[in-house]
Amino acid sequence: MSDGVMVSFPGLGIDEFKIDSVAFAPFGIEIRWYAIIICTGIILAFLYFFNRAKRTEKLLEDDVLNVTLIAVPLAIVGARFLYVVTNLDSYDNFFEMINIREGGIAIYGAIIFGAIALLGYTRLKKLPTFKFFDAICPAVMIGQIIGRWGNFMNGEAFGLGYGAESLPWRMTVQRFVYSENGVIDKTNYNYYVAHPTFLYESLWNLIGFVIANILYKKKKFDGQIFLFYVAWYGLGRGLIEILRSDSLLIFGQKLMVYLGLITCVVAITFYVILLRRSKNKTDEVEEFVKAKALDETEENETATEVE
Repeated sequence: MSDGVMVSFPGLGIDEFKIDSVAFAPFGIEIRWYAIIICTGIILAFLYFFNRAKRTEKLLEDDVLNVTLIAVPLAIVGARFLYVVTNLDSYDNFFEMINIREGGIAIYGAIIFGAIALLGYTRLKKLPTFKFFDAICPAVMIGQIIGRWGNFMNGEAFGLGYGAESLPWRMTVQRFVYSENGVIDKTNYNYYVAHPTFLYESLWNLIGFVIANILYKKKKFDGQIFLFYVAWYGLGRGLIEILRSDSLLIFGQKLMVYLGLITCVVAITFYVILLRRSKNKTDEVEEFVKAKALDETEENETATEVE
């Protein structure tokens, strides 16, 4: 007997189909789609980060590689850490807490621990911290765009209520236990009509990725792309999290709703302040250049009159 999930999108004409969280199992070791998809997202994110950091921000290859080698493992630790501390009642011992193969990670934990790793490395090496943050944030979006489809393969990260039943893009999720011959055990059967919130977040990050790359072409100050990412993802995650039925809870409240919306407001505030400061500096430079050009013109005219 093993768990199974069937999904459909009846409003889109997509009938029920079964998804299996296990991709293959060589020598009895289960390799899950979630792990494959997450690893794919990490690899593609690194390729973007490496290219953007090297070509646009003019950062050294060795520093980019070092940051990646430090930040990725710490991000995984952070993702697991945040999930565990918000689900302490689910674990009986330390081994269960660190057994990530049984599932359970939180992306905000990865973001926070990864950011700490990057900050620590750049401060220690006296490197331009915000150039690194600007280069890596669109890369993180790539990981999130792809990674959410790992949730789909697990039949998770969906939302109940809030009019899900009437949506043209609604999804149905059926969780059950089935035997080797495919017979469903009706005593272990659940059926939901839900918001595909995994898809919402994937698309939200895809739009954010496009905007971030457009902003990059007219970047005004270091840290601009970073602040945009924090604001954009915070807003989307905060709103989408309201719909989710499997949110991480602190004192009975949805942690990610508050974390997302608060970080969004903070990021927007700093974005506006720094953008204005950047504009003022640009205006000062332009005025200085104009004044200098005017002085040179007057000097040339005076010299001509003397001659």
